[in-house]
Amino acid sequence: MNRFFTPLAPLTRRRALQAPVAALAAGALPTAWAQGTPPVSIPAPLQIVGPWEISGLAPASSGYVFTRLQVTETLMGASDDGQPQAALAQRWRVSADGLQWHFALRPAARFHDGTRVTAGAVVRSLQAAQVAPALLSQAPIESITAPDEGKVHIRLQRPHTALPALLAHASTMVLAPASYGADGKVRSIIGSGPYRIAVLVPPQQVETVVFDAYDGPRPAIAAVRYLAASRAETRALMAESGQADLAYGLDPASLRRLQRHAQRPQHSQSASHAPVRIASVTLPRTVIVKLNAGLPALRDVRVRQALSLAIDRAGIALALMGDEALAATQLLSPTLGDWHNPQLPPLQYDPEAAARLLQAAGWQRHSDGLRDAQGQPLHLVIRTFVDRPELPLIATALQEQWRLAGMAVKVSIGNSGDVPRGHRDGSLQLALAARNYTNVPDPTGTLAADFAAQGGDWGAMGWHSETVVQALQELTRTQPTPERTRALRGAITLTLQTELPVIPVAWYRQHVAVAPRLAGVSLDPLERSYRLTGMEWNNP
Repeated sequence: MNRFFTPLAPLTRRRALQAPVAALAAGALPTAWAQGTPPVSIPAPLQIVGPWEISGLAPASSGYVFTRLQVTETLMGASDDGQPQAALAQRWRVSADGLQWHFALRPAARFHDGTRVTAGAVVRSLQAAQVAPALLSQAPIESITAPDEGKVHIRLQRPHTALPALLAHASTMVLAPASYGADGKVRSIIGSGPYRIAVLVPPQQVETVVFDAYDGPRPAIAAVRYLAASRAETRALMAESGQADLAYGLDPASLRRLQRHAQRPQHSQSASHAPVRIASVTLPRTVIVKLNAGLPALRDVRVRQALSLAIDRAGIALALMGDEALAATQLLSPTLGDWHNPQLPPLQYDPEAAARLLQAAGWQRHSDGLRDAQGQPLHLVIRTFVDRPELPLIATALQEQWRLAGMAVKVSIGNSGDVPRGHRDGSLQLALAARNYTNVPDPTGTLAADFAAQGGDWGAMGWHSETVVQALQELTRTQPTPERTRALRGAITLTLQTELPVIPVAWYRQHVAVAPRLAGVSLDPLERSYRLTGMEWNNP
């Protein structure tokens, strides 16, 4: 349910949050969905709390929950820098013309119901993942076949170099045939990862235990519970009180408090009350303003540029994200390597230049301080959501900075699904989101989805550039020389920087509260996995 946002009142007292924390930790949740297996005795689990709800069993909507928990696997994996890695496919090769891809499966892989992971099961899952708007539907696939039980063959209509990255996306997770109902819909999650589901309670809870027949090393952590908690303050308090071992999605105020506690002298802390520590990783994610450039008010590039020039990115990054270096000077951050273009003139904060552009575009100030053009007031609504706790705060800061520039913007807090719905029905004006540009490990795939000729749910709306479309097509359909690849990427990033179909605000750093009893924590910069198999309990 949408509501218009008013600035948040200061947090009253910690005890105001104790009741929801206790209720969540005690498991005050709906009845679990049956998974077709008998109840199991679950050892004391590692507790993860995060903001992401389980919206259903369809891989395209909630597959990331199950891949992060290492319940399901994909045909391909990806290294930290996005390069293809083995997963269910232990080997792969592509024909010289780029049209035929051959994948050899791990021979000992088993599903959680005890059946073999066969090529036929992989084919069924991949065929289901080809249905739009799932990302695999972008690939020009002619056929997916199983020449024998251990091999998968994908034939393309034309070369598509991003195919391995698409096959590493959570929406292509491979499920056992028994996962599907007679109607072809997913009825249960039977994967092949090192953990299997013991309890599943959408939209809030998943409990997993080690899968004894997994064909890799046995994890040291025997059981895991994931809990979705919408309030960032609740997640932080669960970490502080020992009710969560890993807490994702910390709000800025809680993060600062936890960091202060972690920096206290060790002699002032007893072993039984050791503070949580903070693990951090810079993500290939950017906080962006998505604009409907089809609106008369935003069609003029000068207005979009003025909106950008009115943003004090350094102030937002320092005050709300704790690090001025996260101020975005362009769309793609330095963590994306060759996609970050150091030759671009950086995005600036210049209110006077913004005023000149608005005046040149015909927008005149009136006595109330607001601008309009030809009698049409510039009143806009920016939608955002609380999945990333910084977003409502950043939206409020943007609201004030744009007001000073003469643009009236109202903040509406809803659900993350409101953004793609608004894109599709045309009602969206502005949206604030934190876009992951390695949603597919190779940024080319995500950029191709966001800036296609028809736009994208989290990208362009009412805008397209043939330069960008053609350059992305060349990158995905051919294997250009390194020099040509650099030129194509440069053309894409320059066009996006100049025309601003989305406005970058800040780059993103993931902070996670880690319990003192947990060791071996490593954060995945691509957010594909919680890396549970690398963790272990600290010795008392």
